[in-house]
Parts: sequence; C-alpha cells; structure tokens
Amino acid sequence: MPELKSHLLRVRTIADYQFGRGAGEYLFPDSVEFQMSTTDKVRQIMLNNNRLATIRAHDGMLTLGIEGARKLHELIKYPRLRVVVNSDAAPFVAKGKTAFAKHIVSVDAEIRAGEEILVVDENDRLLASGKALLSPPEMLAFKKGIAVDIRWGVESGDRDKE
Repeated sequence: MPELKSHLLRVRTIADYQFGRGAGEYLFPDSVEFQMSTTDKVRQIMLNNNRLATIRAHDGMLTLGIEGARKLHELIKYPRLRVVVNSDAAPFVAKGKTAFAKHIVSVDAEIRAGEEILVVDENDRLLASGKALLSPPEMLAFKKGIAVDIRWGVESGDRDKE
C-alpha cells in the first residue's frame, strides 16, 4: 500500500508541474490503478478501465488519454493549454487527423513547442489532444506545416502514441 501512495503522489506531482497546480489531484483520484512497465515503473494510469495518462519513458512526462484530456478540459478554463482550430479543420481533427498551422485560429500564448495540449473548436468543444510542434507565434504566422501532432481525436478513439 505505501508503494501505491508513492505512485499516486508521483503522478500527481508530474501533472501539477505539467498542467498547473491542482491538476494532479483532479486528474488522478485515489481510485486510479497503475499499469507497470516490464522494468516495474508506472507506465499507464487507469480509471474504470479507461486510460487517463501514460508516463513517457524517455522524459517522465505525461501523455493524455481521452478521459484524461476530458478531465483536464473541465478543470482548466479557456484559453489555457488550448489550440483553437477553425470550423473547416474541426471535423478532421476530431477524427484524429493532423492540425496544420493554416487552420489555427488562436492559441494559448504560454504553450511551448513539445508540450501536451488540448485542441478545441471555436466554441471550446474538445476535439483532440496532442503535442504542440510549433510555438504560438509560429502556429499563427505559418501557412504551411504541422502545428499539433494529434495523439487522438474524440471520434478516433484512444491510442497510446508517443
């Protein structure tokens, strides 16, 4: 049991660092379960058989599953951690397709390239989760190229892609 508590404290601390104070406790209630790697480290954090997040082996940061992103979207208010795509791109992003710079309408100015972010439509409806590949000024200025590497879309299902 002490090991379970230390795992929970660790993932909550990572979430607080990555997404802001309070995110860890909100994302990971006491009832979460941990799937371990072959090296006996926490790999995935599950709740009711749904993946909330995965700890990336190479840097120890979190990637979000569908349920984790939904919870984060509820907790963190617009425009934090969000990239907004236009109505032309929204259906494709929701299916897990790439978010290109030319479709970006607005972006949280605090996002850094490489961070896990939420992709929403112009009404703040969650479409997907992914990794920002460009800085906010680049996302808004570029007319070509990938802005966000989408991990999953709300209509594509969850897949653990690093």
